[in-house]
Amino acid sequence: MSLIRINIDHELLSLLPRLESATVQDLCDALGVTATAVRQRLNRLQAEGFVEREVERRDRGRPCHVYKLTAQGVKSLGDDHAEIAAILWKSIAEIDSPAIRQQLIQSVKNALVRRFGSQEGMTGSLVGRLQTLCEKLSNQGFDVELAANPEGRLLPIIREHNCPYHELVAEDSTFCELEQSVFSELLGVPVELSSCRVDGDRCCEFSIATSPIGEVADPHF
Repeated sequence: MSLIRINIDHELLSLLPRLESATVQDLCDALGVTATAVRQRLNRLQAEGFVEREVERRDRGRPCHVYKLTAQGVKSLGDDHAEIAAILWKSIAEIDSPAIRQQLIQSVKNALVRRFGSQEGMTGSLVGRLQTLCEKLSNQGFDVELAANPEGRLLPIIREHNCPYHELVAEDSTFCELEQSVFSELLGVPVELSSCRVDGDRCCEFSIATSPIGEVADPHF
């Protein structure tokens, strides 16, 4: 997505909460563009889940279509959660007491495990659990996939093409170890961070060193 398109989308999305609800003509007047241009943007933003359309009656006139932000659209405007999380993580790292610091880190880990569904659905074969975890991560917005292990091991690896915690990692790369620990708890086996963007790799990769006793790897990987 180009920077120009991002700026244009942000301009339109920013108008909607100010207008509460807006018709195509309202947006044309505010943006100074044609109705065709506005409809094209609205159709795309609606398809992407940022905008929703409703029928509204104004001033005893005929019903008209108005556009409003969805919850996802609201979140896309001024979402500074990542920055706040980075500040909080840095504050935890600076706590002098090792016991208190470790207790807080464990609380963060537990929260992440709950976020990804704990071990709900994490049953069956190890490959099945890996697939379930990837689905859960994808549902949370991660750009992640299962891929064949480049070292020739039977078990596939989890490959993250983007860093979902880049603000945190920029402050403290040990957060990568926390993510590794979360995956290990969810899968029920030790997980290794074999590649990391912090170290200059193109993506982050998590692998399982050996297949646990009784586990059979999927021959397709």
